[in-house]
Amino acid sequence: MRCIWDVCLVLLAFTFTSRADIYKDRALRLMSETPLIDGHNDLPWQLRMQFNNQINAVDLHTLNSTHTNIDKIKRGYLAAQFWAAYVPCDTQYKDAVRHTLEQIDIIHRMSNKYPEDFVFASSSQDILDAFVNNKTASLIGVEGGHSVDSSMGTLRTMYQLGVRYLTLTHSCNTPWVDNWKVDTGSDPVEHNGLSDFGKRLIGEMNRMGMLVDLAHVSEQVMSQVLEISQAPVIFSHSSAYSICPHKRNVPDYILEKVKAKNGIVMVNFYNDYVTCSPKASLSHVADHFDHIKKVAGSSSVGFGGDYDGVSRVPTGLEDVSKYPDLVAELLRRGWTDDEVKDALGRNLIRVFKAVETVRDSLKIKSPDDIPIPLELVQNPCRTDYGYLVQPNAATVPSHSLFILSLTLITFLLIPNFMVPTGLEDVSKYPDLVAELLRRGWTDNEVKDALGRNLIRVFKAVETEVQFN
Repeated sequence: MRCIWDVCLVLLAFTFTSRADIYKDRALRLMSETPLIDGHNDLPWQLRMQFNNQINAVDLHTLNSTHTNIDKIKRGYLAAQFWAAYVPCDTQYKDAVRHTLEQIDIIHRMSNKYPEDFVFASSSQDILDAFVNNKTASLIGVEGGHSVDSSMGTLRTMYQLGVRYLTLTHSCNTPWVDNWKVDTGSDPVEHNGLSDFGKRLIGEMNRMGMLVDLAHVSEQVMSQVLEISQAPVIFSHSSAYSICPHKRNVPDYILEKVKAKNGIVMVNFYNDYVTCSPKASLSHVADHFDHIKKVAGSSSVGFGGDYDGVSRVPTGLEDVSKYPDLVAELLRRGWTDDEVKDALGRNLIRVFKAVETVRDSLKIKSPDDIPIPLELVQNPCRTDYGYLVQPNAATVPSHSLFILSLTLITFLLIPNFMVPTGLEDVSKYPDLVAELLRRGWTDNEVKDALGRNLIRVFKAVETEVQFN
């Protein structure tokens, strides 16, 4: 009798193991067919904190002090990652832009150092191409509006450097938008959501084709952006408020608006946002996926692990190699193959393409070049260049008349800013060239001076860089 019982236990264990293997095998199959795109990973910040961004001092294949390394990425079937270019709120009004640029730089250098594993991506098609070529697409998201220092020009420059989403706040207000902590009462309400400049910044992001990320913002900001944005939006690393009532999470009525906007909420794995306690498990994270699917549909959910940006992660999701286990759990709960594929990456690709479509439709619109009112950002660390009164200028700070007076005096006392007679402006170059010819310069000598010399030097510099 004991023998029969032992055999039954073995068969039962084998059945459960086989069933678990079926879900895991199915998960791996789906992940080999559809790219897993994660919305937020803070490995670049760990490289700064642990190695001062000296990437040559670390091997990302074997790095074991982080949730993320190349081996774990491959085991986790991670096909595309938005790396966070994050700097803390205490850099605001000081050196936030410089630190952010350095984080953008480390993401580019990380991709360049490991070309067999990573490829830099800045479009939806880039993600799909990387997946076909069996490489992890590396994208950049700037985490916190303080990183652009209330400057449209800085925002545009970061876009040119490859940044494809901006999280409007981190855990601090900026001069134009309120963060999630105003909903807890720990930070004051300063703008009732978005200021006028903040609303214009959303429009500029739409024009450029930059994804608007609502993780970390107040509920008022969530509602306002979902109302005014011409493109779908994302929550790059947030979870469901109904499951864990933390103000960093997304309430059901916002989830419904996300669905109506064709946006996406990418589920955060941080224990405190999963269970509102220090402990959590993979199953608890799956509860958030289930809830978002129930309220907003499978087309509104994705993965936003927040690995390497949090101190506690759920049991079963210890690092980025564990994504397949979470996918297997969703399948075990009855998710269909199509629903899983949506969550893995099709939702984010859809949103990204929609943002690009809006960008293309706004090509004829000029960049917004009206600065934020100086009085909202003025401090001892900030100069006021760019606020000089000009004809038709939209922003006129109160002290600008004094600046204008000094400028007019300068023009009167120093005619033409001390340029030579005969060379009053850039239209006079031909007169100088004619003078060189009059003095006996040959045509070839003039051509050398005009530009051939500089082109020769430039090409030599480029050749040297390629050689090295």
